[in-house]
Amino acid sequence: MSAFVGEVTEAELLARIFPRLPAPDGVLLGPGDDAAILAAPDGRTVLSIDTLVEDHDFRLLRPNGHRTTGYDVGWKCAAQNLSDINAMGGRATSLVVSLTLPPSTPVAWVEELADGLTAAIRELGATGCGVVGGDLGAGAQLVVTAAVTGSLEGREPVLRSGAQPGDIIAVTGTPGRAAAGLALLEDGRPLEDFGGAREELAAAQLRPRPPLALGPAAAVAGASAMLDVSDGLIRDAGRIAAASGVTLDLDPEALRPYAVPLEETAALLGLDAMEWVLGGGEDHGLLATFPRRALLPAGFTAVGSVVPGEPLVTLASQAAALRGWDHFAH
Repeated sequence: MSAFVGEVTEAELLARIFPRLPAPDGVLLGPGDDAAILAAPDGRTVLSIDTLVEDHDFRLLRPNGHRTTGYDVGWKCAAQNLSDINAMGGRATSLVVSLTLPPSTPVAWVEELADGLTAAIRELGATGCGVVGGDLGAGAQLVVTAAVTGSLEGREPVLRSGAQPGDIIAVTGTPGRAAAGLALLEDGRPLEDFGGAREELAAAQLRPRPPLALGPAAAVAGASAMLDVSDGLIRDAGRIAAASGVTLDLDPEALRPYAVPLEETAALLGLDAMEWVLGGGEDHGLLATFPRRALLPAGFTAVGSVVPGEPLVTLASQAAALRGWDHFAH
């Protein structure tokens, strides 16, 4: 079979992809018809969608010489979608994936993407989730879009709008690490120049690991509000503040332990590790608020409190400058 997408038929490419993808539990009709059919035992379906666009959300060749693999993009596509369901307190049940592929795309790259999707679903612990279909199309640049469904398993969803004055703010995951990895990948020097430990930081950007068990755990523990930290801690905290009509006051000292392991790398790049923690996204951890008497699930760390006031974010009661990622501002 030819090595490039433009030299194979759609049917031939699908025949290479589908055997690499996992089937979900509870699927009543999978790939092969115009649409899939899923069971919804809860009576409700959680739904989200995310897109990765070449040269906007990822580069095939980074300034430091790193070549982004299909496996990397497939993993990240799965991770960011699974994380959105996690942030509602749910469990992901299925994915549909749409690929826009330039004709010059190697078939092997697309196979790697399928492998990355599969590996992320399995290794991140998305038990029972799988790929039930999607779409293929040709275009000038690579675009990977996935829609994910999920189940609340009888629980109420955790929304952004439930934070109340007196609540504790808590985070889970690795805030700042993905931003550090991105800075390394965007630097002109190869990772080897910074020492072997920096490979782990690059991996945090290329293959994030959302804590999928902790979304449902937070819901069970009584989380009042929650979201996925994808665009930066300050920016995403502002979304809870706006939806809930409260002020989120973050404690810089409680967040500093996340910055300490990144300080050496930041110094080598002439950057500020705390800025990565506060403004870096794509770790896909969780930011949640809990009633003060709630027992925080293991893995969550208290980093501030909800107070009455205008819907904004403060740092130790001082106004916080807006940080983070905006898709239309870069």
